[in-house]
Order: sequence, then C-alpha cells, then structure tokens
Amino acid sequence: MTHKTPEDRLVLGIPKGSLQNSTLDLFDRAGYQITASSRSLAPPIDDPMMSVMMFRAQEMARYIEDGVIDFGLTGYDWICENGADVAEICELVYAKQQRKPVQWVLAVPEESDVQKPEDLAGGIIATELVNVTRKYFADKGVDLKVEFSWGATEVKARMLDGIVDVTETGSSLRANKLRVIDTLLESTTRLIANKDAMKIDWKRRKIEDIAMLLKGAIGARGKVGLKMNVPSPLLAEIVRLLPAEKSPTVSQLADEGWVAIEVILEESVERELVPQLKRAGATGIITYPLNKVIH
Repeated sequence: MTHKTPEDRLVLGIPKGSLQNSTLDLFDRAGYQITASSRSLAPPIDDPMMSVMMFRAQEMARYIEDGVIDFGLTGYDWICENGADVAEICELVYAKQQRKPVQWVLAVPEESDVQKPEDLAGGIIATELVNVTRKYFADKGVDLKVEFSWGATEVKARMLDGIVDVTETGSSLRANKLRVIDTLLESTTRLIANKDAMKIDWKRRKIEDIAMLLKGAIGARGKVGLKMNVPSPLLAEIVRLLPAEKSPTVSQLADEGWVAIEVILEESVERELVPQLKRAGATGIITYPLNKVIH
C-alpha cells in the first residue's frame, strides 16, 4: 500500500550523498535552515509547516511518485532511469563541482578497437544507469548485456567491454585511460513534486514559492551588489562605465548636487570596475554579497 504524506505538512526530500552539502547550502541561501547530521535521515527545518527526509538521488523520484514525500530534488537522469510519473517544477543548474549539466557517457579503454556503439554488439557494459543504457542500445538495434555496477565503474572497463558512467569534468575517465565514444544523456538537478500534492492549493503555492527562492539563490551566485554616490554632472560618464546590459537604479540624494547609483554586477567585473569608478569621481562605493536575485 502506498503511503501518502499528511495534508497539513509539506514533506521535502533532500538528496543524500554527493549533492547533499550543495543542496543544504542552496536552501540556506534561499532562507531555509535545515540542520543535517551524518546520522539523521529526517533533519529538522525551521518551518513548522514542513518536514524533511533524506534519500539517495537515485531513489528520490520513486518516493515522490508514490507519495512518500511531496517534493524534492533529484537528477533528470534518475527521473529517466526510474520512469517516474512526477510533476517537474523547475530545473536547478547546480552540482557538486560545477554549475553545469553532468553527462552520462559511453566509454571504452583507450586501447580498445571500438570506435562506435555498434562495435559493442555481443559485449558486456557496466553501469548504474541500467534502464537508460538498455534503451539507448535497443534504439540503435545493438544486442549486448548491460550489467548493474555498484560503483568504481571506471575500473571495470577493462574487465568488460565498456562502461556508461557519469562525469562532470572527465578527469576520472582520463585518469583511468578511458575514451568517450558517445554521450547518452545530459542531466541537471530538477525540483519535482508528487502530482496529488500539487492538487492541494497550499502545498502547490508553497512548492512554487520555494522554487522561486531556490532559483533566486542560484541566480545570485557569482554576483554582487554595488552602491555609490556620484556628483550629478558626472552621472552620464559613470553610467557609461557600467556593463551595458545592466540598468542601474538612480536616486536623488538630499543634496541636490548628488545622486546614488545601485546596480548588480558579476563578481568577476567588480575588481576592475571599482577603481575606474573611483577615478571617475564616484564616492562612498560599497559592494556586498547577494543571497537571492529574483527576476
């Protein structure tokens, strides 16, 4: 019998493992404090209407589809692998190393004669993404055996004929002298929800609000706010120094000869721009970190 979450509480699923710390940091910057420990699978959250459960990303979509939890974060790859019938709320591009999609790739030893997927017919492939891999080869009409791998998949490439493994930078594949011959899937983190939970008005609104805050927290990464005071006659010159795509906020100060300018910048631009602004006549220059940028 499928367990259903209570209607008076919103149950959030946090991925345990490699995405755990970056997910907790993301929620913290979105305004939600989740106090996780290595032993607890149900860490407290500072919202009386919510509770948290921690599962591996690989199984998150199944528990959301079954109604064990209302909504949570997992990879697009594991949604596909489980064939889960869930509502996708939004894409959240962040990962444990880089803020870009991870890739599931088909790789063989550098010394292998294999040049294309069809060359693996009759062979054996190891992977954790079994269902997606089987469909990939079936769609190509390639008959082979796909074995589930419990980990250290790169090491098995020379014991078998090849592997399908996940990579963010490709460094592990290169270190194991493996050669990529195709990409099966690109995956980013998704916020997904149980379809029945989305039919409950207050749960749907809260899930959508949290999605907005999470996207705002991601949008603020690598950005800073900048404030400064500028003599009114220098306003046009100072604005020309700002990045062209940014529209600054300009406010009149009590002293009619001065205005205040505020703008959001890429952090990488700040160190070059601030000295230029100072030399151009800006004063009282302040830069500050951002938690969220809501568009």
